[in-house]
Amino acid sequence: MIEEKSRYYKYTPANVLENDNFKLYWNRSILTDKTIPFNRPDITLMNKKTKNTFLIDIAVPNTHSLSKTVTDKQNKYQELANEICAMWKQNTAQVIALVMSSTGVIPKSLSQSLKRLNLHPNTYIQMQKSVILGTCSIVRNVLNYK
Repeated sequence: MIEEKSRYYKYTPANVLENDNFKLYWNRSILTDKTIPFNRPDITLMNKKTKNTFLIDIAVPNTHSLSKTVTDKQNKYQELANEICAMWKQNTAQVIALVMSSTGVIPKSLSQSLKRLNLHPNTYIQMQKSVILGTCSIVRNVLNYK
């Protein structure tokens, strides 16, 4: 859906990307027939051919709350997933939590999430690098050490 490649830290995502096979929403509320309290996942990816939708939510908590965050994200968007199946006539709508601690610790569920999205199993390495560099940047700003 994107023709030009750029570094992840220089990329600014568009709110909607679409081609013949996929539609991707970035940080957009999903309007539903009934009121759902959590209707804004980070990424919504719809496969038009297979009629599968992925609600992807990304989180970077502290290490001690890693497993709780994964469970919370799964539960938070399940009602929205059910509503999407009915409204958009999808075969499945899956909630996928991409969670990694601020120090780069990964839960066991991350490899399963990457597999469900058909991403390379080593994608977590690039994710760890990004998270750790972001954490270092925050610490530097707090310490006023630039």
